[in-house]
Amino acid sequence: MCGIVGYVGPKKAEPILINGLLRLEYRGYDSAGIATMEKTGIKNVKNKGRVNDLLSMKEIESLEGTLGIAHTRWATHGKPSSINSHPHMDNSNSFAVVHNGIIENYAELKKELEDKGYKFLSETDTEVIPNYIHYFYKNSTETGETKFLSAVNKTCKLLKGSFALEILCNDFPNSMIVVRKDSPLVIGTSETENYVSSDIPAILSFTKNFYLLNDLEFAYLTRDAVTFYDNNLNKIEKSVTSIEWSAAAAEKDGYADFMLKEIYEQPRSIRETIGSHIVTNGTCQFDGLNLSKEYLKSINKIFIIACGTAMHAGLASKTVLEQICEISTEVDVASEFRYRTPLVNDKTLCIFISQSGETADTIAALKLAKQKGAKTIAISNVIGSSITREADYTVYTHAGPEIAVASTKAYTAQIMLLDILALYFAEILGINLDKVELMKKELLEIPAKTEKCLALANEVKEFANKVYKEKDIFFLGRGLDYSSSLEASLKLKEISYIHSDAYAAGELKHGPIALIENGITVVGLLTVPHLVEKTVSNLQEVISRGAKTLIVTNQDLGDKDFDKVIRIPEASEYVSPLLSIIPMQLFAYFISKEKGLDVDKPRNLAKSVTVE
Repeated sequence: MCGIVGYVGPKKAEPILINGLLRLEYRGYDSAGIATMEKTGIKNVKNKGRVNDLLSMKEIESLEGTLGIAHTRWATHGKPSSINSHPHMDNSNSFAVVHNGIIENYAELKKELEDKGYKFLSETDTEVIPNYIHYFYKNSTETGETKFLSAVNKTCKLLKGSFALEILCNDFPNSMIVVRKDSPLVIGTSETENYVSSDIPAILSFTKNFYLLNDLEFAYLTRDAVTFYDNNLNKIEKSVTSIEWSAAAAEKDGYADFMLKEIYEQPRSIRETIGSHIVTNGTCQFDGLNLSKEYLKSINKIFIIACGTAMHAGLASKTVLEQICEISTEVDVASEFRYRTPLVNDKTLCIFISQSGETADTIAALKLAKQKGAKTIAISNVIGSSITREADYTVYTHAGPEIAVASTKAYTAQIMLLDILALYFAEILGINLDKVELMKKELLEIPAKTEKCLALANEVKEFANKVYKEKDIFFLGRGLDYSSSLEASLKLKEISYIHSDAYAAGELKHGPIALIENGITVVGLLTVPHLVEKTVSNLQEVISRGAKTLIVTNQDLGDKDFDKVIRIPEASEYVSPLLSIIPMQLFAYFISKEKGLDVDKPRNLAKSVTVE
């Protein structure tokens, strides 16, 4: 979850590093730090709090070096504090390290170093890294940059867990080493300077050309060169990937918050996702996804595996995959999947969804599925991310950078992509082609209908402003409306800090109705025609107990006693989740704003969950 930035070039490093850290704030963090190579050696400045708190420190003003590393920390080992902040240095102050990830065997390594005479200042797992690098460096007979590389390499071979590292050494004032394993790290490059970051948008304003590191690949950076090595320090060649996102895409463009901007970008992101996969002749297309009719006929199950919002996108598409493709589909939480001995084999197709492509639990589940012989497909929004390099096949959502921690446009793009993928499978299988054509027509209408949903913002805001002080809000739905209710409830939790729960409406009398009391708010989603009558009955039960009701629907409900009805455009139940969620995103947003909260950076959360 931490953010990493690095720079080597002819310019003063500090403002470039700070700029990068500010662009990584959406990842979530509790402290920040920077180390630059000065004439007298490495100078390290760090503190608890925000990047702006770091900027206010007098020591920052004295940093003149043109080589540096920087970090925002999300606490895992040790409380948020100045001493636990990164960068960390060894006992001799010869090496500085920033680290994203978790070192699982740090206690064992710390004891070994303490037995060798090393002292520790922090509570972190990271501090073992610079000290072990120092130990190997001090005891090496090698010379030059090989000595530096070898000490880093030997240290990495001791580490169990995940890490993305940037390392400075006083003896090499014009270079740094970076390496990754199971944590994101990219290198941006140009003729006279090189950049490092845990995320592309942080350095996209400086370059569009990137090297993408694989696990246990080392890079030795100077201002005009990047040299790559494998885990045995053999030189390797890597090609540059050009990223076509504009730097402006990571700015607010006049919106009050990134989240609001991204909510309003959904018509475009959905349209671009459609345009990438439904071609001019009307057929579905996924370049590089070479799944034959024989293979699809041979599988007996599809697993969709993800976390949080991405998992909810899977739930929203499960019905389409089952009813259009006629393949049993199961949706699983990635952190549970890998620990329950799942029944996966070569007759299973596993689809993994991760907006960032760096979600640790999802990547671990993917590796397990591959070990069991399943074919794997990654769905991500980030080109070259870890999950895309692990999977057999990758398809992209084309949502563009999503900066706000609470996902909105990535969610709807994921649903759209999964729906088109289901149609693609059905076309290969040659089944339900009439349904496929009808659903294609509906999907092509979704961007325009999404714009109509956004036009309901004032209605949603009016109701949100009436209930923003409440402590509990409940969501009800049946079928696909239940999956949408889960995402609606999650959005509200994430950014408003109001306790909320989503229930399958039929479960109301099996316990949850005990929580309904006078004045409480219940939100009902009703877009599945054959389930409307039963869901309305459940809502009447909460009304009779004094609940206020907000209804999102595209059905004719007759003259019912609801407090507020938000009418979204008509659509089949298969595609309605793409529409019903938009008023719910706005509902959460307006409640959070009325409470005066930071909607883009909610407390305790991070955009990219890179630790388990």
